[in-house]
Amino acid sequence: MHSLSWLATNGTAAIVCFPGVMYRGGAEQKIRKYLIDNNYVECVIQLPDNLFFGTSIATCIMVLKKNKVENSTLFIDAFKECVKITNNNKLTEENIKNILTAYEKRENKQYYAAVVENDKIADNSYNLSVSSYVEQEDTREKIDIVKLNAEIKEIVAREEKLRAEIDKIIAEIEESV
Repeated sequence: MHSLSWLATNGTAAIVCFPGVMYRGGAEQKIRKYLIDNNYVECVIQLPDNLFFGTSIATCIMVLKKNKVENSTLFIDAFKECVKITNNNKLTEENIKNILTAYEKRENKQYYAAVVENDKIADNSYNLSVSSYVEQEDTREKIDIVKLNAEIKEIVAREEKLRAEIDKIIAEIEESV
């Protein structure tokens, strides 16, 4: 609120925030309501964890403008935009360029960016958490159940064949004893 109060009518403020302020209730929700209802939130950018010295949690940037024309907010999930250096993450020039390009284009991009109408944000209790609006990519392995079932059938058949051969060998041993 302090940054907003000092912001020129044509200025832009970018504030680093902890993710909790984007979704918690109470006073923080009242502030988000004021910001959204007055169309001041330009963008929320989710950053990776271990990016800033002294804090291991993920952070985000809230971009505020007083002179917005469109009544929507851009959400960018830049959580994967980093390179790992020892225990810390770092934004490279390419990472920064990707984030800025998404910010400037202000377009929906699957798994990365979403432009959300402020009415929808209001309907979602003024939640400004990026994960509420930008779908996460499902990176789990896709399993072909028909193929898996055929493989299991083949394994069971091989097991039955081996069991029969073992029984035959044991019967031969018992006959010779």
